[in-house]
Amino acid sequence: MTRSPLEAADWLQPDWPAPANVRAICTTRNGGVSAAPYASLNLGSHVGDDAIAVARNRAVLQQALGVKPVFLNQVHGTGMLELDHGTPDGAAFDGAFTREHGLACTIMVADCLPVLLCDVQGTQVAAVHAGWRGLAGEGASSGGIGVLEQVLKRFRPLALVEYELVAPELIAWLGPCIGPTAFEVGVEVVEAFTQTNPQALEYFRPQPGGKWLANLPALARQRLGALGVTQVFGNDGSEAWCTVSNPSRFFSHRRDRVSGRLAACIWLE
Repeated sequence: MTRSPLEAADWLQPDWPAPANVRAICTTRNGGVSAAPYASLNLGSHVGDDAIAVARNRAVLQQALGVKPVFLNQVHGTGMLELDHGTPDGAAFDGAFTREHGLACTIMVADCLPVLLCDVQGTQVAAVHAGWRGLAGEGASSGGIGVLEQVLKRFRPLALVEYELVAPELIAWLGPCIGPTAFEVGVEVVEAFTQTNPQALEYFRPQPGGKWLANLPALARQRLGALGVTQVFGNDGSEAWCTVSNPSRFFSHRRDRVSGRLAACIWLE
């Protein structure tokens, strides 16, 4: 029996209690046609890879999903885009959400944290690119409003369930990212989080020379919890989820400098 591209490339399928009509995957670096250093399923068109190879890789992804992935031009900001069937690739946003069926909200990463969200009613989905800048927002000047706060503001605040309007319960899945033993940052990153949330200091570990190790998935879990999203699955900060520590499975810009991009996708069937 011929295996699907998803099975053959050992892509990640979230283990979470999403409704049956919510589908999600996160690619690995396997299953495409790109040559080194982008081998093999590089989905980024902006990293120096051959454009024909990237197009073929994106076709592999779309065939595996069975729906159209919409790619963003991610800018490490907090902007959110609502997708519809006329949305083109390349819009400058760091998150996408939709209530349309047959469109995949798609985030590309190579160390930053992908966050996938849905409501338990299965009426809306979102994908968020959460590097430290987007996660922290603009620090004290914006009240700490980051990319997760922005996407939850844009999710429909009420959903119709059996003819009654109720606030939707949301669940989240965190994909692979740079892990807490590899993510060395400067004091400005610590300050970006702790200026508005002193408790965030718990997820930074001081290192020699004024550096710190940051636990990106734990910081995301903390912010999601503060927003009322308590069902959070996926990346727990262990080494298996670390993009830097798993070169055969994940791309990593921090590790390789020249690197391909993974994609995390979520859609409504």
